Amino acid sequence: MLKLVDIHTFYEESHILHGISLEVGESSVVALLGRNGMGKTTTIRSIIGFTPPRSGEVWFKGKEVSHLRPHKICQMGLGLVPQGRRIFPSLTVKENLTIGARPKKRGDGWTLERAYSFFPILKERANNRGNLLSGGEQQMLCIARALLTNPGFLLMDEPSEGLAPLLVQEVGNIISQLKSEGLSILLTEQNLTLALSVSDYVYILSKGEIVYQSTSEELMNNKEAQVAHLAVTG
Repeated sequence: MLKLVDIHTFYEESHILHGISLEVGESSVVALLGRNGMGKTTTIRSIIGFTPPRSGEVWFKGKEVSHLRPHKICQMGLGLVPQGRRIFPSLTVKENLTIGARPKKRGDGWTLERAYSFFPILKERANNRGNLLSGGEQQMLCIARALLTNPGFLLMDEPSEGLAPLLVQEVGNIISQLKSEGLSILLTEQNLTLALSVSDYVYILSKGEIVYQSTSEELMNNKEAQVAHLAVTG
Protein backbone atom coordinates (compact mmCIF):
# COMPACT_ATOMS: atom_id res chain seq x y z
CA MET A 1 0.00 0.00 0.00
CA LEU A 2 2.70 2.48 1.02
CA LYS A 3 6.44 2.48 0.44
CA LEU A 4 9.07 5.11 1.19
CA VAL A 5 12.43 4.79 -0.53
CA ASP A 6 15.43 6.79 0.75
CA ILE A 7 13.45 9.90 1.70
CA HIS A 8 15.39 13.09 2.46
CA THR A 9 13.26 16.00 3.68
CA PHE A 10 14.34 19.52 4.58
CA TYR A 11 12.84 22.57 6.24
CA GLU A 12 14.67 25.25 4.25
CA GLU A 13 18.31 24.29 4.88
CA SER A 14 17.65 22.06 7.90
CA HIS A 15 18.05 18.41 6.91
CA ILE A 16 15.36 16.57 8.92
CA LEU A 17 14.92 13.13 7.36
CA HIS A 18 18.07 11.24 6.35
CA GLY A 19 17.18 8.43 3.96
CA ILE A 20 13.97 7.05 5.46
CA SER A 21 12.72 3.78 3.93
CA LEU A 22 9.70 1.87 5.20
CA GLU A 23 6.72 -0.16 4.00
CA VAL A 24 3.11 -0.70 5.05
CA GLY A 25 1.22 -3.64 3.59
CA GLU A 26 -2.49 -4.10 3.01
CA SER A 27 -4.74 -4.50 6.08
CA SER A 28 -1.84 -3.90 8.45
CA VAL A 29 -0.89 -1.36 11.10
CA VAL A 30 2.68 -0.11 11.24
CA ALA A 31 3.88 2.09 14.10
CA LEU A 32 6.54 4.76 13.66
CA LEU A 33 8.06 5.39 17.07
CA GLY A 34 10.60 7.81 18.49
CA ARG A 35 11.09 10.56 21.01
CA ASN A 36 9.97 14.13 20.39
CA GLY A 37 11.73 15.92 17.55
CA MET A 38 13.05 12.80 15.83
CA GLY A 39 11.15 13.24 12.55
CA LYS A 40 7.87 11.34 12.97
CA THR A 41 5.56 14.20 11.97
CA THR A 42 7.93 15.24 9.18
CA THR A 43 7.62 11.71 7.80
CA ILE A 44 3.83 12.07 7.77
CA ARG A 45 4.11 15.48 6.08
CA SER A 46 6.49 14.01 3.49
CA ILE A 47 4.03 11.24 2.63
CA ILE A 48 0.98 13.45 2.22
CA GLY A 49 2.86 16.23 0.42
CA PHE A 50 2.74 19.05 2.98
CA THR A 51 6.55 19.03 3.05
CA PRO A 52 7.61 17.12 -0.07
CA PRO A 53 10.91 15.25 0.15
CA ARG A 54 13.83 16.83 -1.66
CA SER A 55 14.97 13.39 -2.81
CA GLY A 56 13.73 9.82 -2.60
CA GLU A 57 10.40 8.29 -3.56
CA VAL A 58 6.96 7.91 -1.99
CA TRP A 59 4.89 5.09 -3.51
CA PHE A 60 1.18 4.72 -2.79
CA LYS A 61 -0.94 1.96 -4.31
CA GLY A 62 1.84 1.23 -6.78
CA LYS A 63 2.20 4.83 -8.01
CA GLU A 64 5.01 7.27 -7.27
CA VAL A 65 3.30 10.26 -5.61
CA SER A 66 6.04 12.45 -4.13
CA HIS A 67 5.55 14.96 -6.96
CA LEU A 68 1.77 15.26 -6.41
CA ARG A 69 -0.12 17.96 -4.50
CA PRO A 70 -1.67 16.87 -1.17
CA HIS A 71 -5.26 16.97 -2.41
CA LYS A 72 -4.36 14.70 -5.33
CA ILE A 73 -2.80 12.16 -2.96
CA CYS A 74 -5.86 12.30 -0.71
CA GLN A 75 -8.12 11.70 -3.70
CA MET A 76 -6.24 8.44 -4.27
CA GLY A 77 -7.50 7.21 -0.90
CA LEU A 78 -5.10 8.56 1.70
CA GLY A 79 -6.69 9.87 4.90
CA LEU A 80 -5.04 11.94 7.65
CA VAL A 81 -5.59 12.25 11.38
CA PRO A 82 -3.16 15.12 12.07
CA GLN A 83 -1.26 15.82 15.25
CA GLY A 84 -3.09 18.39 17.34
CA ARG A 85 -6.48 17.38 15.83
CA ARG A 86 -6.84 20.50 13.64
CA ILE A 87 -10.62 20.60 13.75
CA PHE A 88 -12.54 23.73 12.74
CA PRO A 89 -13.41 25.28 16.11
CA SER A 90 -16.16 27.61 14.85
CA LEU A 91 -18.00 24.86 12.93
CA THR A 92 -20.41 22.38 14.47
CA VAL A 93 -19.52 18.72 14.81
CA LYS A 94 -21.78 17.89 11.87
CA GLU A 95 -20.22 20.62 9.73
CA ASN A 96 -16.71 19.41 10.62
CA LEU A 97 -17.68 15.91 9.51
CA THR A 98 -19.41 16.79 6.27
CA ILE A 99 -17.19 19.60 4.95
CA GLY A 100 -14.66 17.19 3.48
CA ALA A 101 -16.74 14.00 3.23
CA ARG A 102 -16.23 11.96 0.08
CA PRO A 103 -18.73 9.17 -0.66
CA LYS A 104 -17.36 5.78 -1.60
CA LYS A 105 -17.97 5.00 -5.26
CA ARG A 106 -18.64 1.29 -4.79
CA GLY A 107 -19.75 -0.87 -1.89
CA ASP A 108 -20.35 0.01 1.73
CA GLY A 109 -18.47 3.05 2.87
CA TRP A 110 -18.36 5.63 5.64
CA THR A 111 -21.44 7.82 5.87
CA LEU A 112 -22.47 10.37 8.48
CA GLU A 113 -24.81 7.86 10.10
CA ARG A 114 -22.13 5.19 10.22
CA ALA A 115 -19.74 7.67 11.82
CA TYR A 116 -22.39 8.51 14.40
CA SER A 117 -22.93 4.82 15.17
CA PHE A 118 -19.15 4.34 15.52
CA PHE A 119 -18.79 7.47 17.68
CA PRO A 120 -22.13 7.94 19.52
CA ILE A 121 -20.84 10.96 21.44
CA LEU A 122 -20.51 12.86 18.15
CA LYS A 123 -24.20 12.34 17.41
CA GLU A 124 -25.02 13.76 20.83
CA ARG A 125 -22.77 16.74 20.13
CA ALA A 126 -23.76 17.16 16.47
CA ASN A 127 -24.86 20.78 16.85
CA ASN A 128 -22.07 21.83 19.23
CA ARG A 129 -19.19 23.89 17.91
CA GLY A 130 -15.84 22.18 17.81
CA ASN A 131 -14.30 24.44 20.44
CA LEU A 132 -16.91 23.26 22.97
CA LEU A 133 -15.76 19.64 22.80
CA SER A 134 -13.40 18.00 25.26
CA GLY A 135 -9.99 16.88 24.09
CA GLY A 136 -11.17 13.30 23.76
CA GLU A 137 -14.27 14.32 21.83
CA GLN A 138 -12.15 16.43 19.49
CA GLN A 139 -9.93 13.41 18.81
CA MET A 140 -12.97 11.27 18.01
CA LEU A 141 -14.15 14.04 15.67
CA CYS A 142 -10.76 14.16 13.97
CA ILE A 143 -10.74 10.39 13.37
CA ALA A 144 -14.35 10.38 12.14
CA ARG A 145 -13.66 13.29 9.79
CA ALA A 146 -10.80 11.33 8.20
CA LEU A 147 -12.93 8.20 7.87
CA LEU A 148 -15.67 10.12 6.06
CA THR A 149 -13.22 10.69 3.21
CA ASN A 150 -13.48 6.89 2.78
CA PRO A 151 -9.73 6.26 2.70
CA GLY A 152 -8.06 2.97 1.88
CA PHE A 153 -5.09 4.04 3.98
CA LEU A 154 -4.96 6.16 7.13
CA LEU A 155 -2.10 8.25 8.50
CA MET A 156 -2.52 8.81 12.24
CA ASP A 157 -0.12 11.30 13.84
CA GLU A 158 0.03 10.98 17.64
CA PRO A 159 -3.68 10.11 18.12
CA SER A 160 -3.32 9.55 21.89
CA GLU A 161 -1.52 12.83 22.57
CA GLY A 162 -2.94 14.65 25.62
CA LEU A 163 -5.62 12.04 26.33
CA ALA A 164 -6.47 10.46 29.66
CA PRO A 165 -5.63 6.73 30.02
CA LEU A 166 -9.22 5.55 29.48
CA LEU A 167 -9.44 7.56 26.25
CA VAL A 168 -6.06 6.21 25.11
CA GLN A 169 -7.51 2.73 25.51
CA GLU A 170 -10.57 3.79 23.50
CA VAL A 171 -8.34 5.07 20.68
CA GLY A 172 -6.59 1.69 20.71
CA ASN A 173 -9.94 -0.09 20.42
CA ILE A 174 -10.88 2.11 17.46
CA ILE A 175 -7.60 1.39 15.65
CA SER A 176 -7.99 -2.35 16.25
CA GLN A 177 -11.53 -2.29 14.86
CA LEU A 178 -10.48 -0.34 11.76
CA LYS A 179 -7.66 -2.82 11.22
CA SER A 180 -10.10 -5.73 11.49
CA GLU A 181 -12.14 -4.11 8.70
CA GLY A 182 -9.08 -4.12 6.42
CA LEU A 183 -7.91 -0.52 6.72
CA SER A 184 -4.14 -0.04 6.47
CA ILE A 185 -2.68 2.42 8.98
CA LEU A 186 0.65 4.15 9.57
CA LEU A 187 0.65 5.33 13.16
CA THR A 188 3.10 7.69 14.83
CA GLU A 189 2.88 7.40 18.57
CA GLN A 190 4.73 8.18 21.81
CA ASN A 191 2.63 5.78 23.88
CA LEU A 192 4.58 2.54 23.48
CA THR A 193 1.95 0.35 25.12
CA LEU A 194 -0.74 1.59 22.72
CA ALA A 195 1.49 1.31 19.67
CA LEU A 196 2.59 -2.25 20.41
CA SER A 197 -0.96 -3.37 21.22
CA VAL A 198 -2.37 -2.39 17.81
CA SER A 199 0.53 -2.66 15.35
CA ASP A 200 2.03 -5.54 13.41
CA TYR A 201 5.43 -3.98 12.74
CA VAL A 202 7.42 -1.05 14.13
CA TYR A 203 10.10 1.35 13.00
CA ILE A 204 11.99 3.60 15.42
CA LEU A 205 13.27 7.00 14.32
CA SER A 206 16.20 8.82 15.90
CA LYS A 207 17.50 12.12 14.54
CA GLY A 208 15.76 11.54 11.23
CA GLU A 209 17.03 7.99 10.64
CA ILE A 210 15.53 4.54 11.09
CA VAL A 211 17.59 2.99 13.87
CA TYR A 212 15.50 -0.10 14.60
CA GLN A 213 12.76 -2.18 12.99
CA SER A 214 11.06 -5.42 13.94
CA THR A 215 7.70 -6.99 14.56
CA SER A 216 5.80 -5.43 17.43
CA GLU A 217 6.13 -8.63 19.42
CA GLU A 218 9.92 -8.59 19.05
CA LEU A 219 10.15 -5.00 20.31
CA MET A 220 7.82 -5.81 23.19
CA ASN A 221 10.36 -8.39 24.37
CA ASN A 222 13.45 -6.31 23.58
CA LYS A 223 13.93 -4.12 26.64
CA GLU A 224 17.41 -3.06 25.51
CA ALA A 225 16.01 -1.49 22.33
CA GLN A 226 13.24 0.21 24.29
CA VAL A 227 15.75 1.79 26.66
CA ALA A 228 18.30 2.70 23.97
CA HIS A 229 15.93 4.24 21.43
CA LEU A 230 12.82 5.25 23.36
CA ALA A 231 14.26 6.03 26.81
CA VAL A 232 11.83 3.54 28.38
CA THR A 233 12.60 2.93 32.06
CA GLY A 234 11.49 0.24 34.47
